[in-house]
Amino acid sequence: MSKKDKEAETPEQPSAVPEGAVVEPPTEAVARLESQAAELQDRYLRLAAEFDNYKKRMSRERAETWGKAQADVVQRLVDALDDLARFAHIDPAATDAKAIHDGVDLVERKIWKELEALGVRRLDEAGVRFDPAVHEAVTVAPAQSADQDNTVGQVLQAGYRLGAQLLRPARVLVLKWSGEAGMGEGGRGMAEA
Repeated sequence: MSKKDKEAETPEQPSAVPEGAVVEPPTEAVARLESQAAELQDRYLRLAAEFDNYKKRMSRERAETWGKAQADVVQRLVDALDDLARFAHIDPAATDAKAIHDGVDLVERKIWKELEALGVRRLDEAGVRFDPAVHEAVTVAPAQSADQDNTVGQVLQAGYRLGAQLLRPARVLVLKWSGEAGMGEGGRGMAEA
């Protein structure tokens, strides 16, 4: 077989580039890709700067909102504080105890009206089940019946809640039932343990 015959026999190799396609020279491809990378880098830096500015703005707005909320609370209480100041500076010799008591009671009601409007609730109920989520047991006393076991017998210091947030737990005396022979509900659990 001659060389010509071999060339005629072997099919033509398809080229990697389809016919009619435009091939980008390597230097132009590199320049195009570098330009795209620079554009993406610029976009990234701009977004990072925008996000940093956003965080600073949110922090500043949060501080301003907190300051406004504090000012709102104080503004609600200043009338009651003024009334309290008037009672603090009266001449006790010229005023009877009932008038002072009534004045202080009035100031307390004013303060509570404003605090309740803000969502503050006082936790000072006796006779309810002891709840460690809102009560702090300071001491224990014997209960008169099994129904009183693990209930609040006396509130020693009121607790406070603002909405769902506990500001301070109520400090309470907890009643415990020990049964007639010292083996009530609470005693059985301790003896079995």
